[in-house]
Amino acid sequence: MSQGPQHNPFAVPATRVEDVHFASSGNLASEPRQVPAGNGTAWIAGGWTMFKRAPGTWIGIYVALMVIMFALSMVPLVNLIANLLFPVFMGGIALGCKALDDGDEIQFSHLFAGFQNNVGQLAMVGVLYLAGMVAIGAVVAVLAAVFIGAGMSAGLSALPVLGTALVVLIGVLLAFPLGMAMWFAPTLVILGGVPAWDAIKLSFTGSLRNIMPFLLYSLVLLVLGVLAIIPAMLGTLVLGPVVFGSIYMAYRDIYLEP
Repeated sequence: MSQGPQHNPFAVPATRVEDVHFASSGNLASEPRQVPAGNGTAWIAGGWTMFKRAPGTWIGIYVALMVIMFALSMVPLVNLIANLLFPVFMGGIALGCKALDDGDEIQFSHLFAGFQNNVGQLAMVGVLYLAGMVAIGAVVAVLAAVFIGAGMSAGLSALPVLGTALVVLIGVLLAFPLGMAMWFAPTLVILGGVPAWDAIKLSFTGSLRNIMPFLLYSLVLLVLGVLAIIPAMLGTLVLGPVVFGSIYMAYRDIYLEP
């Protein structure tokens, strides 16, 4: 007795890249485009297509990046360098995505290609990201001190607890704009030749202009992320590279001329 097709809960959305008109001229548009909400799933589908073309190389790149970042984060003070280097690695990965998009192959060496292409501006993206994190940390620390001090002086034990929850919420809300400003910045620097500060502004503008696609994109990634950690987190070996590819697809969709 024949069986019908089985549903795979780990499969990415069925939206095909071809179903959405992605710009392909290679030239930056004068300003970020606003795209339909449904494009958010197509970015992920495009990332999946890129992964399927070289799964072994992608997994190697992802594992190596995670090992490097983890090792750097474990060393005091040196962990600050991780913030500077991450955009450089992401720039190299963007070059790998561009190679695949051009019909070439992605190589493991693409992970380090950012060190040979505009490394100064890529590192500056990391510097500005670190500055943003420090600023957010300072705001959170000041607010926490205010709430704790007010609670102690007033003898209200619940105030510090409620204040801490509010401070955490404020920190998360402040982190969202920073993430929007950084999401496309390395790709804009390495592929678009945009200076770091301008790339950060363009990244924020493009993300803000496409809130609805990003909301759908984030919700789908959240579901896939939960599924990815179920099999001993092995799914992250696939999802991580898919996310890298999806960033490139979104960049192509939002920032390049038709």
